[in-house]
Amino acid sequence: MAESRVAEWPLSEQVALGGGSGFWTTRHVRDVPAIVLTDGPHGVRLQREGVDVTDITASRPATCFPPAVGQSQSWDPELVRRVGAALGRESQTLGVHVLLGPGVNIKRDPRCGRNFEYYSEDAYLSGVLGVAWVRGIQGEGVGACVKHFAVNNQESDRFLVSADVDARTIREIYLRAFERVVTEAAPSTVMAAYNRINGVYATENHWLLTEVLREEWGFDGVVVSDWGAVAHRPAAVAAGLDLEMPGAGAQSDEEVLDAVAAGTLDAAAVARSAVRVAALAKRVGDARREDAEFDIDDHHALAREAATAGIVLLRNEDHVLPLDPSASLAVIGAMAQTPRYQGGGSSHVTPTRVDIPLDEIRSGSRVPVTYAPGYAVDGTGDPHALSAEAVRAAESASAAVVFLGLPEQDDSEGADRDHIDLPAEQLAVLAAVTAVQPRTAVVLMHGGVVALAPVVALAPAVLDGALLGQGGGAAIADVLFGVANPSGKLTETVPMRLADTPAYLNFPGHQEHVRYAEGLYVGYRWYDARALDVAFPFGHGLSYTTFEYSGTTVDATETGITARVTVTNTGRRRGREIVQFYAGMPSSAVQRPPRQLVGFASATLEPGESAGVEVVIARGDLAYWDDRVNRFVVEGGEYTVWAGASSRDLRGEATVTLEGDSIEVPLSLDSPIGDVVSHPAGQAVTQLLAGIFGGMVEQSGQAMDIPAMILRMPLGRLATFSGGLVSKKQLSQALHQEL
Repeated sequence: MAESRVAEWPLSEQVALGGGSGFWTTRHVRDVPAIVLTDGPHGVRLQREGVDVTDITASRPATCFPPAVGQSQSWDPELVRRVGAALGRESQTLGVHVLLGPGVNIKRDPRCGRNFEYYSEDAYLSGVLGVAWVRGIQGEGVGACVKHFAVNNQESDRFLVSADVDARTIREIYLRAFERVVTEAAPSTVMAAYNRINGVYATENHWLLTEVLREEWGFDGVVVSDWGAVAHRPAAVAAGLDLEMPGAGAQSDEEVLDAVAAGTLDAAAVARSAVRVAALAKRVGDARREDAEFDIDDHHALAREAATAGIVLLRNEDHVLPLDPSASLAVIGAMAQTPRYQGGGSSHVTPTRVDIPLDEIRSGSRVPVTYAPGYAVDGTGDPHALSAEAVRAAESASAAVVFLGLPEQDDSEGADRDHIDLPAEQLAVLAAVTAVQPRTAVVLMHGGVVALAPVVALAPAVLDGALLGQGGGAAIADVLFGVANPSGKLTETVPMRLADTPAYLNFPGHQEHVRYAEGLYVGYRWYDARALDVAFPFGHGLSYTTFEYSGTTVDATETGITARVTVTNTGRRRGREIVQFYAGMPSSAVQRPPRQLVGFASATLEPGESAGVEVVIARGDLAYWDDRVNRFVVEGGEYTVWAGASSRDLRGEATVTLEGDSIEVPLSLDSPIGDVVSHPAGQAVTQLLAGIFGGMVEQSGQAMDIPAMILRMPLGRLATFSGGLVSKKQLSQALHQEL
């Protein structure tokens, strides 16, 4: 098949390629084969034949790797790449051509029900991990589908809501991860989201799908709709959407044909989309391996490894952890026996097996382990009796482990939370247990951020298990007993209270609009700029050993900054430390957060061992979006670079001076006088003003003794205030002499 010939096909056949056949497959037209697209980011959710498509549990068994919330806490791109490769092998085995992931949307607000599918509140980290995932799966010949493009940060009213966001914020925060994945990993497809952006549906947004995605970023793959996201297919095709999913049938095709006949849709747009779909079908079809298979045990071992890497030790007072396997232990909490390991909705995987935390803890202990459910996952049972049983178990043991977490309905596609609280019944059980057992460790299971101030006030040790996939139970046991040393770090901030969060007053919006009033100040940027106390900062994570940082240095290069720091393991155990590099520009002429993540790397060290950690900070990751010239700009001046163990545990810093990008801001009569007289193209205006106003300005173009108020006055207003000495026509002519 030559895809270019598709452009010569009859229009009706080209249109047919742009719609799916059923729920998960594209159409087979002439020699263009049908392909299968299916969920999801952390496991292949291929529905069994003949089942209701709304039954998300009716899927073929596949490995349930940690969802993005768990994967990201590893801060390990190579591990994420390996997970992506494993998903590619399983997709090949199950006959899937395109797997719908990764999700790189920013965690704008902790209440978003789908946050478990996304990596972080930070665009840099999200982009780096997204690149790794895409490279992994596409290395196995399976297409990736980066989603949900774009500004899709809530489930409430997701089919209609307009995310109203300014140009700089959308570029620096909400498009940055997508840009990195597209330009560095070339995903086969990009999924256009349900929501509107500044009033325009993402699926019909020409600026987003064509001007930015294709013309600026060079994307040459297929833009596919989120399932059911197309409101008006002709408008979507005109905007740059190639494939409507699921298939809407003949009626949808007729709408496109009618629009072409009426002259409201260019037939060339239909042909371009058809060629792209045909090229995708050929590429992934040719890569299909009919004899593909995967080793269930090997993939389960990888899931366990990824789960272990994603566990974060938040707190460990009095060295409660690791536990002594020969000491008596009480395990409390229904989630120890019925664990939360994935979220609800379209990414729900039927696992090949599940490691149960209670079973794994019993296996790792040398003495019998007492178990008490403490609470019921479904809210049934007698709370007083369950709590009393938990207290008896805890007070008779040397230590207790209490499992707490969110119910699945609070971590699910289709709905957002209105709180960030753990269930009150669970907190009551924790309070009762810690009252009789001071050596209590908490294990958390959740996809979205939860308020941890009540937990920290009660428990001396806290492990954040997020959602860890099917190998999470064994991973938790390994960390509890010290078989594995925790090395994970948080990828979002844990606030003291919901009211402190950036979007608190603007989530989820009303009357089909949500204002992104916090602008650039998302996640740690917000908390740092406002100097707010947090329960745990972005990037936080402890270890069973300790690390010291020394010798932070930075050097400017043509492409950015090379930053280095030496890390030493000062404890008694082998451990991995994730070193984070942040950059800021205190003297910036534009509004910026105090600092932002610009690089990270890790070092695995034996006790007493030291190693240098180095990252290259690209100039582009230091740039801000300048609305005046409509592009990213690196500001010249002195930058501070910090090396730290978290966004608030900064161990070393150094400064470096960078040469800025040269920009010429367009001048007009609406430009401030100060901008005009200091601009290389403003000399004629400066001379005119000097001739009229004498000593107020110098011939060189530098302002002299001009009050600040006048410097910020639009140039054209001088015609009003000059008393007839100068007209708008004269000012305009002087500007055009230079421009």
